[in-house]
Amino acid sequence: MKTRSSSFLLAAVATLAIAGSAYSQAQQDFSKVQIKTTKITDNFYTLEGQGGTIGVLTGPDGVFMVDTQFAPLSDKIAAAIKQISTGPIKFVVNTHVHGDHTGGNENFAKMGATILARENLRNRLMHPAPAANGTPGVPAPAAALPLMTYNGPITFHMDGEDVQLIPIPNAHTDGDTMVRFVKADVIMAGDFYRSIQYPNIDRVNGGSLSGMIDGLGQIIARSGPNTKIIPGHGPTVDRLAVMAHRDMILSVRDRVTKLIEQGKSQDEVLAAKPTSDFDAKVSNSSETTQRFVTQLYAELKPAK
Repeated sequence: MKTRSSSFLLAAVATLAIAGSAYSQAQQDFSKVQIKTTKITDNFYTLEGQGGTIGVLTGPDGVFMVDTQFAPLSDKIAAAIKQISTGPIKFVVNTHVHGDHTGGNENFAKMGATILARENLRNRLMHPAPAANGTPGVPAPAAALPLMTYNGPITFHMDGEDVQLIPIPNAHTDGDTMVRFVKADVIMAGDFYRSIQYPNIDRVNGGSLSGMIDGLGQIIARSGPNTKIIPGHGPTVDRLAVMAHRDMILSVRDRVTKLIEQGKSQDEVLAAKPTSDFDAKVSNSSETTQRFVTQLYAELKPAK
């Protein structure tokens, strides 16, 4: 009974990411959220509020924006953008489906922006996964759906920049996009790389361990020693930090694999603490640690 209860609890923890955006909108007092603007290069900025980090490219052709955070913050985000650019918000690209990155889509579309994303992401917004308690997901309103979708890499040429939208298959989700600003030497990863907490492989929304590892390889391959790598959550880092993050995932993966080969159950794998020597280096909680290990266990345990 104890094992069954523990397994149920951990399964619920692993599913929290799916319902997390709806929960956050219900529980968060967005009136107290302040938008922090950081200048990265002459015409590229990040905005931090509540949720995923937003990217803003400015210039004579208008604003190109990466992600939208939660809907109740849209007016504050738009006001922050007006402080750095008088141009219209022309385009918004979503790095993945979660509501802390797509929640403001409808509002920015109504302001005149064209929303872009992977075809898989559009489908997920139209047909969302159920909540952790089994409640059916609520489809996004029509205006929040990407107007333009893609399955392969595309490039925008605006504001003197080459903006590359690079699909990352089945990593954090099945709709991830890496956004590379070539001249600024900036990469925005969305949540398939985060510089705080352990990774979140959202298997319900099509994420996978191998896709996440491959995605980190894409960042490493496309970056140099001075590239500014902006994660979906956490501080901006360099290439070495991403390499260390990938090495950590590979190390924990190998430990979990060995424990599974020894016949260990999920609870026994958790009790073995395969992340222990990384815990002090990773800004995390016990819930996100358990989530990562249970996700690895689900990926690596052979199907019966």
